[in-house]
Amino acid sequence: MTAIQPLPTMAGGATKAGTRVQFRGVVKSFGAHRVLDQIDLDIAPGEFVSLLGPSGCGKTTALRVLAGLEQAEEGTVLLAGQDVSGVPVNRRDLGMVFQSYSLFPHLRVGDNTAFGLRRRGVSRAEAARRSREALELVGLADLADRYPHQLSGGQQQRVALARALVTEPRVLLLDEPLSALDAKVRVQLRDEIRGIQLRLGITTVFVTHDQEEALAISDRVAVMTSGRIEQIGTPEDLYLRPVTASVAEFVGLSSRVPGVAADGVVAVWGQRLPLRSPVPDGPVEVYLRPENVRLAAGAEAGIDVHVEESSFLGSFRRTSVRAPGGVLVRVQHPVGQVVQPGDQVRLALLPEPVVARPVP
Repeated sequence: MTAIQPLPTMAGGATKAGTRVQFRGVVKSFGAHRVLDQIDLDIAPGEFVSLLGPSGCGKTTALRVLAGLEQAEEGTVLLAGQDVSGVPVNRRDLGMVFQSYSLFPHLRVGDNTAFGLRRRGVSRAEAARRSREALELVGLADLADRYPHQLSGGQQQRVALARALVTEPRVLLLDEPLSALDAKVRVQLRDEIRGIQLRLGITTVFVTHDQEEALAISDRVAVMTSGRIEQIGTPEDLYLRPVTASVAEFVGLSSRVPGVAADGVVAVWGQRLPLRSPVPDGPVEVYLRPENVRLAAGAEAGIDVHVEESSFLGSFRRTSVRAPGGVLVRVQHPVGQVVQPGDQVRLALLPEPVVARPVP
């Protein structure tokens, strides 16, 4: 993939300031199924916010309501403080990039990029100039005369991004734009999207089910479950300070192990760990991060476990061990600490706060 180029001067001047986006009590149903349930969200001008969650959680529907492609039954959507709930999609001044590239196969790259400008009555010469600038922004200025079938998947998605940006929209909407790309291209393009967004200062809403994508490039992430925003915060907040077991399970990698909660702490295999949020006293499931579990040395306090498998991941190893009761626990440890399947080792827990939920 061709690297993006330095930011050109677009529309004869400076980059555009971001626009504030707000959802206030938004409700959307399909038949008897409530897809969005009283969504409240406030996105600052120029902020990059990801909607993260499993399939069916409502994240794409929220994006479509913002775009005007779906109408909410209740609540309001505001852009720059103005209620746009009844404004048609073509008058909201938004740019949107979909999972599928949605390029016109019979148009060259330059014409695909300029299509929205021509529909708005911009002259052919001006549309061509702005199309070149947008393609330069995404590193494809030299491919303007090619057809979509002559491009790779990553290049086609860059054209789709250029087409969304060429009209200088108030807000950029990205609906799982990287899902169809292979892993290496996906990582490269996500970083380039973030770089472009930062330089343009455009408010961006990014929908994804990939937690790594969301954590890597977002200012804040809203984790959605069953039509509600369960937690919104910085990537660090979500990973280090999840407020519910669902967030702890979905964001990052965790092992679920048995414990007993009492008086604000939880006992796990004889070790007492602080609880991040209160749960009723009694049996609980505890979520342990791999980096908060370690292989103990010698006679150090811990429990005996057996190694199931161990993987070398470059800067660290990740090992799965079988603990008492048959529980599988993942451990992240230095590459020099080598273990083999079948080895008996000792497991210790770091005294970090954990999230737990009562056993059903």
